[in-house]
Amino acid sequence: MCIFVAKETMNMRFAENVKQMRQRLFFSQEAFAKELNVNLTTVSRWETGKSKPNMSTMRQIKEFCEKHNADYEPLESSWLAFEQEK
Repeated sequence: MCIFVAKETMNMRFAENVKQMRQRLFFSQEAFAKELNVNLTTVSRWETGKSKPNMSTMRQIKEFCEKHNADYEPLESSWLAFEQEK
C-alpha cells in the first residue's frame, strides 16, 4: 500500500508541476495543447496524473519552456519519477 501512495504522489507531482507552469504563463489547456501539437484531452490527462508525455513530447515541452523562459527542471525530474499504471 505504501508503494501505491508513493507512486500516486510522484504522479501528482508531475501533474501539479505541468499545471502550475502552464498557469504561470497564462496559457489555457487548449492554448498549451496547441503549442505542443497535442490534443486538449492529452494535457488534461497529464494534469490529472493519468498519463505522462512521451520522450518526444518532453522535448517539445523543453523547447516551450525555453521559448517562454520557464523552469524545465522540475518538470523533467517529476516526469522521470512518474510511473505509469499497469
